[in-house]
Amino acid sequence: MNSSSITAIILTFNEAKHLQRCIDSVRPLTNDIVVVDSLSTDDTVAIAKQNGAKVLERAWENNHSTQFNWALTQLPAQTQWVLRIDADEILTPELVLELKAALVQINSEIVAIRFQRKMVFQGYLLKHGGMGSNQVLRMFKFGHGKSEARWMDEHIRVDGACINLNGALIDDNLNSLDWWIAKHNNYASREAVDLLNLKYQFMQIDRLEGDAARSGAGLKRKIKEGVYAKLPGGMRASAYFLYRYIVLLGFLDQKTGRQFHYLQALWYRSLVDMKVAEVERYMARNQISATEAIQKVLGIAV
Repeated sequence: MNSSSITAIILTFNEAKHLQRCIDSVRPLTNDIVVVDSLSTDDTVAIAKQNGAKVLERAWENNHSTQFNWALTQLPAQTQWVLRIDADEILTPELVLELKAALVQINSEIVAIRFQRKMVFQGYLLKHGGMGSNQVLRMFKFGHGKSEARWMDEHIRVDGACINLNGALIDDNLNSLDWWIAKHNNYASREAVDLLNLKYQFMQIDRLEGDAARSGAGLKRKIKEGVYAKLPGGMRASAYFLYRYIVLLGFLDQKTGRQFHYLQALWYRSLVDMKVAEVERYMARNQISATEAIQKVLGIAV
């Protein structure tokens, strides 16, 4: 199977800092690259075009699932495989070689491929706290997968079997800590919507099924929705942090890594819980529905 069999989709907004690096890592695998840009104001689009990528433009709706699923509808019918990668991520050469080898001999019943995802925070490669490596499903046969309709923690759902590879994709964002905090403030609002939906059920809940439900992502989802979401707000953030920091040995990471575990496992999760509580107070005070309160408090229309 040649490189033209794979179409890479990259969602972007002001990613001039990262896009060239991402495209350079993808090009050894495929030259068919589609950049779906959310009306960037920097050089993102120019960089994409200079590198021969097809550029599609669509306003951002604060939802990765919506943007990615729309991108799928823009692909030609003869598309064979789709690779989903963020602009601040890179494919390692080892993963590229593994993907090429896998596609040559893959069983016709296999519709998706998982591989490792590792994360760099402020220049430090995280090794512990559950962040050393995670299996993610980012490549699938066209027509056999799409993103779950969720505000946060969305995964690609597929309708068939999947294989796992050992190669890694690296998430290495080069932006400042201020940028990271602002991004996670937005993420916290979106995750608060998902937690509120589990309780008030104002939207259909998209669930992983089959092979995906039995994967690591599926197990994490079951724990999150069946255990974590049912714990008292505030307490669950502390419990999660201690699990990541002590049980999963996050404290063994260097200083920068320990800062990440504090921010991502405790500060961020606490912020989500505070936003959930704020919405529920507004609901009670004004005797309105969850969807109305979310719009007023978080500025999100659901």
